[in-house]
Amino acid sequence: MEVRQATVEDLDALVPLFDAYRQFYRQPSDLDGSRRFLLARFENHESVIFVALREGCAIGFVQLYPSFSSTAMARIFVLNDLFVLPDQRKGGAGKALLQKAAEYGRAVGALRLSLRTELTNSTAQSLYESLGWKRDQIFCGYELSLK
Repeated sequence: MEVRQATVEDLDALVPLFDAYRQFYRQPSDLDGSRRFLLARFENHESVIFVALREGCAIGFVQLYPSFSSTAMARIFVLNDLFVLPDQRKGGAGKALLQKAAEYGRAVGALRLSLRTELTNSTAQSLYESLGWKRDQIFCGYELSLK
C-alpha cells in the first residue's frame, strides 16, 4: 500500500471516494458536486489531501483543512474527512492515512490535528485512540446552522 499527498491529477480517483464518504454520512450521491468541491479545494489551496493506493487503485483518503489556534498562536489542521472503502477496511489504510496526516502536520510545524466524529462511530474512535488521539474532556462543541 502507498500513501501519498494527492494532486489535482488524482481528482478522478478521489471523486468516487469522496462521494462514498458523503453517503456514509447520509448525504445523497452527487458525483458532479463532489468533483466541483474537490477541484475548488485544489485550485484554491484550501486543503491537503492524502490518498491511499493499493495495487495502483485509490482505496481511501484523508483531508486536512488548515486553521490556527489564536491562544497558542500556532498553525493547526482540522482532519475533516477520513474514508476507506468498506471492502478495504481492516487492512491498515485508515491507520496509514492518519499517520501520514500527523507526519505532514509535524513537518510543517503544526501544533496539532483535531477532528470530530459521530458519537456512534465507535470503530473510528477505537482507531483514533489506538494512535494516541485523545477525546476532548474540557470543551464541548456547539454549532449554529446558517442555512
